[in-house]
Amino acid sequence: MNVIVDTCIWSLALRRSDETFIQEKEELIQLIDQGRVILIGPIRQEILSGIKETKQFEKLKMNLASFPDHQINSSDYETAASYFNQCRTKGLQGSNTNFLICAVAVNNDFSIFTIDHDFIRFKKHLPIKLHQY
Repeated sequence: MNVIVDTCIWSLALRRSDETFIQEKEELIQLIDQGRVILIGPIRQEILSGIKETKQFEKLKMNLASFPDHQINSSDYETAASYFNQCRTKGLQGSNTNFLICAVAVNNDFSIFTIDHDFIRFKKHLPIKLHQY
């Protein structure tokens, strides 16, 4: 199964050089080696946002170019809005990007690789699959 890699995982791998989250970093490397990583435009934007140095931004942009964006369709946006509404009625808040990740994952039978606890809460109400490693 292909896997949408959430921004938080990319950030761990690309921005943190300490010894924390080694298991997650190794899992990302394996997914890349297996050709199973899915990237969507909104995640690409989040990864690249906030980088102050132009040289570092361009290097990261070039490295991410190896991962083409999975096309997002109108039905994905509609599903994301529906998920937002469903969760809101249950008292759950989330970002539009996170609900879009859920929608693209469900509509394409992808799992989601994340350490963001919002997705654990969403899973109680939405048919998402979280990547197990």
